[in-house]
Amino acid sequence: MARILAIDYGDRHLGLALSDPLEITAQPYGTYTLKENEAENRDFFKKLIEEKKVEEIVLGLPLRLDGSEGTRADRTRDFARWLEEVTGKKIILWDERLTTKEALRQLEGFKGGYKEKKDWEDQLAAVIILEAYLEKKRQHVEPSSENN
Repeated sequence: MARILAIDYGDRHLGLALSDPLEITAQPYGTYTLKENEAENRDFFKKLIEEKKVEEIVLGLPLRLDGSEGTRADRTRDFARWLEEVTGKKIILWDERLTTKEALRQLEGFKGGYKEKKDWEDQLAAVIILEAYLEKKRQHVEPSSENN
């Protein structure tokens, strides 16, 4: 069975989340800081995809509240093209509007340092993206009540 990887993309820091093999739940999987050396980044993602048996990658697409795209969306699309080339996996771009706000809401009262909180924020944003994707996927896979 395969897993789905979700990525909350930032300019340097990425929040990661993985589904369970049955694609029911989403769990935080840590963060990754992009390196200057592209080979290190390539190796990291190839190893992650292979070790965790990832078949799909969902990448948060930062749209503006009105649904339009800006420079952050352009950079995310560039990263998606690079990641697809590196991993050979199709990249699903997923509207991530308000995921960071929701992650911050879940972290209210967090007792830790700034870096630790930021790491959790990035991971939770990836979990929220993955949960939404899994829910949408279940809606399309499960038979409708009209067919029963």
